[in-house]
Amino acid sequence: MHDASNACVCGCDDPRGAAAHAVNAALRVDDVDGAIEAGLLDRDVECTHCSDECRARLHDARAARVAALAARERYRARAARLERRARERAEKRVSPPVTAVVTPTPSALPSAAAAALARAREKAAQRHKP
Repeated sequence: MHDASNACVCGCDDPRGAAAHAVNAALRVDDVDGAIEAGLLDRDVECTHCSDECRARLHDARAARVAALAARERYRARAARLERRARERAEKRVSPPVTAVVTPTPSALPSAAAAALARAREKAAQRHKP
């Protein structure tokens, strides 16, 4: 005779499916934490002797929990990404300290014009020599 604690909610009492039976029992009373501890996320936990409906319930609960965990991970990654972007924007907004930069004063004339003026002055100076 089989132990009654091994019996599944569908009536299966195969001892090889004890872990699946424990998961289904926890799910029946909405104890998700207990189901996870019993092996809800472990794909090897199943009972081939349970009814199709019972196995489908276990499969659906496992798929829903995996999807929820993936969504939670995506949410955490998104929150971290948004925090990083906000930090980068804040760093860009901080103005760099003003440093004294000595810039050369630009010449009033471009270099070509200054050279032409110098030649003209030299030519004029030679004309006025005694």
